[in-house]
Amino acid sequence: MSSPETSSARRGALAAALGYLSWGLFPLFWKQLAAIDATELIAHRHVWSLLFVIGVMAATGALRELRVALGSRTALGWHALSGALLTVNWLVFVWGVNHGHVIEASLGYFLVPLVNVALGRFVLHERLRRLQWIAIGFAIAGVTTLLIQLGSLPWIALSLAGTFGFYGLVRKKSPLGALTGLGVETVIIAPLAIAFLAWRQHTGAGALGQATAAEHALLLSTGVVTAVPLLLFAYGARRIRFTTLGLLQYIGPTVQFVLGAWVYREPFTVERLAAFALIWCGLTLYTIDNVWTQRRGPRV
Repeated sequence: MSSPETSSARRGALAAALGYLSWGLFPLFWKQLAAIDATELIAHRHVWSLLFVIGVMAATGALRELRVALGSRTALGWHALSGALLTVNWLVFVWGVNHGHVIEASLGYFLVPLVNVALGRFVLHERLRRLQWIAIGFAIAGVTTLLIQLGSLPWIALSLAGTFGFYGLVRKKSPLGALTGLGVETVIIAPLAIAFLAWRQHTGAGALGQATAAEHALLLSTGVVTAVPLLLFAYGARRIRFTTLGLLQYIGPTVQFVLGAWVYREPFTVERLAAFALIWCGLTLYTIDNVWTQRRGPRV
């Protein structure tokens, strides 16, 4: 028989994997709403996410935590910033997916672990190990290759990696848990989203009342689609080792890459493959370093 700790770890790994898989499949969802302006989609995402999160917190008795957090200037400050970063991240992702840049979007999330390492060094002043420096070097070489090939910066990938990396950094500074933090973020951003949606409806540009029945159903489900992967991730992150979580995080961008290359048939030249290969080499070194450090940690 497996121990309670082993059973909990297995459930945690399954939950985290399902969360990352859900994020990887996001392009399939957002592509169905390509006819609607990306900014309006993100506004809907905020509004319906707020309703869903409030419902979950009410069902789990966590509303008191939300009320306490909303009374803290520190929490409001950190989560106003994290909410803004998350909004930009979502907007760039949805715009990129619906304009035929699924592969570049996947690149952004492949870069996130290496951006986190760089932020740890240059913002938190953490010491980097040799393999981590080499991994960052491979990432820079990959982005430079894309720059030469495209003649311009891969702004979608860099925006996604940068905003999500800084989002993680800000959330690291916050004392709030995943669900409460998400609740505070949505409470702060939702009034702006509601005002924007009201303005869109007033000008006749809003999707409500004009979209198809299927699009209406998808719009109303954006809150569930947003919150469920986050809750699965939070459940898993508390029950498995950080190294395991780091390995599972590649599920999302890998699924996105497969969708972009083989489902949506986006162009993927040899030059772009070379750039991705450099970044994947960096990720491999990053993963090896993480696993090696985790294994020798108890002995140290």
